[in-house]
Amino acid sequence: MQFVERPGVRVPCLGFGTWRIFGDACSDAVQHALEVGYRHIDTAQLYENEADVGRGIRRSGVARDQLFVVTKVRPEALAPADLLASAEQSLHRLSLSYVDLLLVHWPRRDLPLGPTLDALHTLRAQAKVRHVGVSNFPTRLVDEALGFGPLLCNQVEYHPYLAQPALLRQATGDGPLVTAYCPLARGKVLKESVVRRIAENHRKTPAQVVLRWLIQQPNVVAIPKAADSSHRISNFEIFDFSLTPAEMQMLHGLANGRRLIDPPEGPDWD
Repeated sequence: MQFVERPGVRVPCLGFGTWRIFGDACSDAVQHALEVGYRHIDTAQLYENEADVGRGIRRSGVARDQLFVVTKVRPEALAPADLLASAEQSLHRLSLSYVDLLLVHWPRRDLPLGPTLDALHTLRAQAKVRHVGVSNFPTRLVDEALGFGPLLCNQVEYHPYLAQPALLRQATGDGPLVTAYCPLARGKVLKESVVRRIAENHRKTPAQVVLRWLIQQPNVVAIPKAADSSHRISNFEIFDFSLTPAEMQMLHGLANGRRLIDPPEGPDWD
């Protein structure tokens, strides 16, 4: 495993996403992912599977201090009192005394950021949350949020079709890491001929090439979902090769602005 480092924390650069995995299938998947070697597990209140994720963590037997567990506050719970209560509920569902990272899942246009961020930092001061961050925030909102305290990451859609140059520039120095969700563009990018050629050159799968492209960038973490056990294993086998600078540029060249997650209530993107 490789890590992205910030003062006081090492974030595993490859995590396991659990969106749309529920019940025993989710618990089994989390347990298996941890057995494979993943140590970064991502969930959210909106996913409605925190209890399932917690069961998988407990069954794995992996020591708590070896894990990096992330969950996110649903948009309806961003008022300070609601946020504090919902965080307690998340901890109860996960059967954890703290999470390593708590994120604002989506910004809201009708609420000021300040009280929400203050509530997040209150949880951090109480040791119920080790780090705080945001998700689906454009650079303008990240800058605003940084005015209320440090952020460890900004979790956003990022894959070869969707360049994120502004957020990547913002991630340098002490800026929030970029955590890439939907990193394989729901499988669409795996059909690209350039991805397939690079995969053949390295004797790797197209998915492994794209994930390697992501984690080989500074300050970038990827959290692919894999409901299939063979894909969980394959996705993890990306630490024994590197892409050349030319190959990295070829994959950057696939960018066409294609965004897959763009709800009407979403922010004004960069």
